[in-house]
Amino acid sequence: MASPRSDFDKEMQHLEAEIRRLEAEYNMFFAGRLPRLPWETRARVEALVKKHDRSFIRNTADRFRFESLQNKYAKFCELWERQLSQMEGGRPRRAGAKPPAAPPRPADKAAKEEPAQPAVPAERVVRFSSAGADEDRVKELYEKLAEVKRAAGEAAVPMDRLAALVRAQVQKFASEGSEVAFRVAMKDGKVSLTVKPVKAGED
Repeated sequence: MASPRSDFDKEMQHLEAEIRRLEAEYNMFFAGRLPRLPWETRARVEALVKKHDRSFIRNTADRFRFESLQNKYAKFCELWERQLSQMEGGRPRRAGAKPPAAPPRPADKAAKEEPAQPAVPAERVVRFSSAGADEDRVKELYEKLAEVKRAAGEAAVPMDRLAALVRAQVQKFASEGSEVAFRVAMKDGKVSLTVKPVKAGED
């Protein structure tokens, strides 16, 4: 890699390196070698992209260079969300991977037993301060919602859509309580996400 000639070159090389790192971490996650989604790295890349997108880049070549990286990151995000949706739908992480085989059952019992039903996770609650939607709490809510949806066989909600929903609801109920509680539960066989303001001292 050529040595950077300016501060902008340094920033673009840093952004490009962070995107490559994020791509590698997502590949590790989908391959089963990383236990959790790379939220921290993605948050750093998202912040860098937003920073440069909001700034004025006078040089046309510099602007084109940034927009190319921005488009590359956006395409990666679409690919990752699609792969996550496939995982939530019950597909394996890697092409060709097979789920572990169930232990054999005696023939006389197999005919009488009903198919096992997936365990439904307990109700999940995540609270947000009425002052705003904390990013870590949004991630926590996303993971809890994804867990319940996975158990119910439903597709996950994209992270950006959930974050926008949380911000809107927190702003809506900010004047009615010190916190805003998001409750994830099963209702009539479907996953429900309810929101209500919580006053100080309430559970």
